[in-house]
Amino acid sequence: MNFGIVKERKSPPDRRVVFTPEELVRLQKEHPDAKVKVESSAIRVFMDEDYKSLGIEVVDDISDCDVFFGVKEIPVDYLIPNKKYFFFSHTIKKQVHNRKLLQAILDKNIELYDHETIVDAKNRRLIGFGRYAGIVGAYNGFRAFGIKYDLFNLPKAETLQTKEDLIVRLKRQILPNIKIVLTGYGKVGMGAKEILDGMKIKQVSPDDFLNKIYSQPVYTQIDVLDYNKRLDGKVVTDNSDFYKNPEAYISNFERFTKVADIFIAGHFHGNGAPDILTLEMLQAADCKIKIVADISCDVEGPIACTIRSSTIAAPFYGFLPIENKEVPFTHPGSIMVMAVDNLPCELPKDASEGFGEMFMEYVIPAFFNKDKDGILQRAKMTENGKLTERFAYLQDYVDGK
Repeated sequence: MNFGIVKERKSPPDRRVVFTPEELVRLQKEHPDAKVKVESSAIRVFMDEDYKSLGIEVVDDISDCDVFFGVKEIPVDYLIPNKKYFFFSHTIKKQVHNRKLLQAILDKNIELYDHETIVDAKNRRLIGFGRYAGIVGAYNGFRAFGIKYDLFNLPKAETLQTKEDLIVRLKRQILPNIKIVLTGYGKVGMGAKEILDGMKIKQVSPDDFLNKIYSQPVYTQIDVLDYNKRLDGKVVTDNSDFYKNPEAYISNFERFTKVADIFIAGHFHGNGAPDILTLEMLQAADCKIKIVADISCDVEGPIACTIRSSTIAAPFYGFLPIENKEVPFTHPGSIMVMAVDNLPCELPKDASEGFGEMFMEYVIPAFFNKDKDGILQRAKMTENGKLTERFAYLQDYVDGK
């Protein structure tokens, strides 16, 4: 089996990579039949020499490989027919801007395995950069707070190297007795929690968060039943009811808007689930939230002030609830929004190391054990120029309907 690590070609450039030099050494040690080539790149967080020094072949042409690993979408002109590709295609939600990419993949008889489609038998995602999105997103939330209130000016995360560097900078700052609410217990939410705990911010229960006054900064981490209630008034204690019947619920997140200063959104928002932070909540006279770090970044989704994604270069914008429009984040009546949709790019070394470890654990063995756990079979989106059965729902999208 010949594996190729592609050069990232999407703009703006992404410095992440699926496998670090050390992980490729491990791959070849554990699977001697595997051959690996790395396409030369001047932007990758690990330089060509980092791979060469460990005996990894770095070349300009990797077209003789069987399977290609990348991070972001691969430009259509660089797709090689009759090969297998792993990358984030951003097509599984029928994203219009990538329709031509999926059409080209089918036309070129390529087997596509989207990183998002790599799941276990219970449909739980196995691969992703969510943890690092949470880490950088929480950091950016505090960076926004310092800028908005002219308290401190943290460096951009992309200028630092590791999570520990972020925490060191954050711990130097003196915070007032603010309250921070964090949604989500998945990889994103737990990544954000790493930052909060690293700063030694006190965690409190949702009830105490809502009802007690503190002389120090505190945070609470809440799950779906903490910020949603059933329309029929029925009290449930099992999240599964919400996941099975999301249409039976409505958000009661306004309880938290009345006491929280910062909202870090690290939740997963499924189809049919109610909006979380509505425009009406933001327009309420007693809404206290002034910073929203929307790591999930669903534009025009469950967070009303996330009206567009922002960029690493310009991560913040203002939202004026009373007029439901974007304004400069310096506007005194605005909520400061951070909605960068590629946060892990700011911590490329850490993110790449974590990603490669997951890939080695969950994906690579499937190539050598006849895919006994069905990892590759479930993840395969296209085969023989057609969508696989699992992804047949994309046919109207491919057809332009």
